[in-house]
Amino acid sequence: MSKAWKELDLEGGGLQSVNAKLASEMRTRPAAYAAWVLFPLGLHRFYLREPLGGAGFLALTAITLALAFFLPALWWLLPLGAGVLWALVDLWWIDRRVTDYNKELRKQVFLRKGHKPPQDYRGRYTSDEDARRELQEYQRIKDAEKPGQSGQAGASDRDRDVGGKRRMPSFNEQEAMLRQMRKDRGEGGDNG
Repeated sequence: MSKAWKELDLEGGGLQSVNAKLASEMRTRPAAYAAWVLFPLGLHRFYLREPLGGAGFLALTAITLALAFFLPALWWLLPLGAGVLWALVDLWWIDRRVTDYNKELRKQVFLRKGHKPPQDYRGRYTSDEDARRELQEYQRIKDAEKPGQSGQAGASDRDRDVGGKRRMPSFNEQEAMLRQMRKDRGEGGDNG
């Protein structure tokens, strides 16, 4: 997404505004794995909105450094080992967390309070009968298009889609029309 697109003010609402908000808030795996490289700082946890986990990595790093500087023994290897083990587990965790975070974000954006469909909105069909009728009409048209069928649907039915509107002829129908036009031209002596 270009910088100019991100800076557009789409606060007027609608799907475009929602998608722009989602694009800016969603988390990506490549960015999370890039932040994981600096796991002692816990940046991947902060990026994925897990501040407690990020603070845990920072605490382990601080404890490791404190033990390394103030104690002569190798006690600092214990918190370092715990941090490395935790970071390895996070390699698996990141993938799942990105998916869960983005899914939850979409739910929050699309299902926020105060946003509901218009009054009396019932979807595309106003009744089960409309849906059943449209499905039967669609099946009848598709059955008539099958090769080897006698063409139970009339020519006017073939020119209409399921909603009753004119439809674009299929590729095969267009090819047949072109062949017929060439044939008609040849018979009329109109070859150029």
